[in-house]
Formats: sequence, structure tokens, C-alpha cells
Amino acid sequence: MNETGETVVDFMRHGEPVGGRRYRGHGIDDPLSPLGWEQMRRAVGEHRHWDQIISSPLRRCRLFAAELAARYALPLAVDPEFREIGMGDWEGRSHQEIRTRESERFAAFKRDPVVVRPPGGESLEPFQRRIVAAYERQVAAYPGQRLLIVCHAGVIRAVLGYALGARPERWYRLQIGHASISRIRLDHFGISSIAIQASVVD
Repeated sequence: MNETGETVVDFMRHGEPVGGRRYRGHGIDDPLSPLGWEQMRRAVGEHRHWDQIISSPLRRCRLFAAELAARYALPLAVDPEFREIGMGDWEGRSHQEIRTRESERFAAFKRDPVVVRPPGGESLEPFQRRIVAAYERQVAAYPGQRLLIVCHAGVIRAVLGYALGARPERWYRLQIGHASISRIRLDHFGISSIAIQASVVD
């Protein structure tokens, strides 16, 4: 139990995956690259103050979460609802390839990613409902504890957007770096503070 009585939820994005920069939703399950492992290990350092680790089922999150849980003898839960947003036909393809082969759709997606999604991709509002339901369920399951949720940039954007009361066109502008950690604190009245390790793109 957290001595302040608050529930503290840290959201950590996975490190760089094998294969470099390309679209990865829940249809691509690349593991971490050696650099990705280094990024995540460096980000947590010797921190061991979590009570519970929760992870996306995808390997770029789950394998590091399992290593960290084993190192500090912490319980680990894998929640399939924390998988990344589906990117449809763009899964596994590089940004340059899409820009070259589907230039009009790629440009439209960059202008308005809320309305224009990859063919067969998951829409943002249903995605956020899935993520928020999982987040609220986990917070209710571990009141007053310190949680680490190892997940994805899209998942973190969706939760922060919900916490900030921002529409998808706003939260989609947040750039969540590899191995970055953002924190939400909750007390008896709800969210008490938010610390975002991210930047906003104009």
C-alpha cells in the first residue's frame, strides 16, 4: 500500500523494436532490439518501488516486463486490452513506403489521423474506449498501490487524453518516446496529478 494512500500509475512505452521505424499495431509482434532493451533498462535504473507490473501481451512490452518482475520479485499481469491500436494494411510497412505508394492517403492521415485511418485500421474512439476500460479496471483492482504498465505510444496517448479530457485530435499530437514514463496519481477524489514525459507536435 502506498503510504500516501494515493494510487500511482506509471505508463512506460517499450523501447526500440527489431526492424527499425515502421508502423506497428497489434498485428506486428517484433521483439525489442538490443538498443530497445538498453533503453528500457536504463529508464528504470534501480527503481523498485512498484507493487504490481502490468503489461501489454506484445513481446516488445511483455518480455521486458517479465524480466523486471523477476528481478524484483514483483507480480506481473498481462492484460490483452493494453495491446497497441491496429494499423490495418499498414502494419509492418515503413513510413517511407506508405508515403511513396499511397501518397494521398498518407498525406490525409498526417493532416487528420482521427478521420483518416489506415485501410482496415482501428478507429481512435473505439480504441480509446478499450484502453480506458482496461485502465479503470486495473486502477480499481489495485487501490493505493504503485503500478507500472508497460505498453505502447498509442495506449499512453489514449489514457492521457482521457485523463486530460482531450479529444483524439488533441492527444494524437503527443509524441511518446521509446522507454519514456508518464505518471498519473489518483486520490479519493480522482486524478490528483499528471506528469507527462512527452512532447507536443504543432
